[in-house]
Amino acid sequence: MKTMATAAAIEAFNNIDVYVEHSSGVPKQQPVFMLPRWMQAWRNVFSPDDQLHICVMKERGKSIGVAPLSIKGTTASFVGDPEICDCMDLAVVPGYEKQFYHALLDELAQSGVADLDLRCLRPESTVFSHLAESALDRWGMCSFEPDGVSVEMDLPRDWDQYLASLDGKQRHEIRRKFRRLYNEGEINFVVLENPAEIEREVDPFLKMFRESRSDKALFMSSKMETFFRSMTKAMSEEALIRLFILKVNEASVAACLCFDCQNTMYLYNSGYDTRYSSLSIGLLCKILSIKHSIEIGRKKYDFLKGAEPYKYHLGGREVRLSRCRISFR
Repeated sequence: MKTMATAAAIEAFNNIDVYVEHSSGVPKQQPVFMLPRWMQAWRNVFSPDDQLHICVMKERGKSIGVAPLSIKGTTASFVGDPEICDCMDLAVVPGYEKQFYHALLDELAQSGVADLDLRCLRPESTVFSHLAESALDRWGMCSFEPDGVSVEMDLPRDWDQYLASLDGKQRHEIRRKFRRLYNEGEINFVVLENPAEIEREVDPFLKMFRESRSDKALFMSSKMETFFRSMTKAMSEEALIRLFILKVNEASVAACLCFDCQNTMYLYNSGYDTRYSSLSIGLLCKILSIKHSIEIGRKKYDFLKGAEPYKYHLGGREVRLSRCRISFR
């Protein structure tokens, strides 16, 4: 670890375990995919040999900015993979942006970084409003390009308001599907939050995930499974995971794994038993997770990356993601 003397000190961590130990007080603006234990799980499985450079700015002992970066050659990018990290960003406490980014660029220059490649940025990222300006002040070149889309929606106060917000055709379809489901027998919807309970359900979840679609089966390689197990354990211990399970006559037939963070429910992955696919159990499990999110007062439901039609049918709106490239060559 090294420290750079500025008005507020920047600490650059090159060891993920040391960073996790010293990460209390991370700014609340930190995206879920940039949280310390998520990054720890990802790095330990996929990239243990990358050169880490996690820059933390503190003032009077309080973290006011975090740049979770790794360095390859002279290029710095986020710790993580855009294929599994649906949005990434630098976290800065409002009012400290200019100070943080000037100090960060000083730190990176001293470390030999000539380029930044930042993926999956949301429109509200301070990369657009402050980092780009700081880079241009130093005669850097900055460009932005599309980097996929995410889909999300604001949640109303109650379930009836949510149904009323959908168009008539979708509302009718949802009600019809639920009637057909409840005609099958005993229906239960289980919400797991306890780490031990979640861990017990990881195997059934992975089985449904792989069997529900061929592309999901290819995606869930042995290395990805190792990451998934490590990540769910770590994030459930941080009280951030909600595992939703739909049961028909006591059989688990569909599941959604979500992150519950900063008043938002994030739908990260899902799966279902294909023997029950005629009952639309995959879709209905997602809808029930939305209903639960409304009932516990969450303000937003985030379907995360991808433009699958069902997200729009359920009320989602598109958020365009961007890639930022900055060069000082």
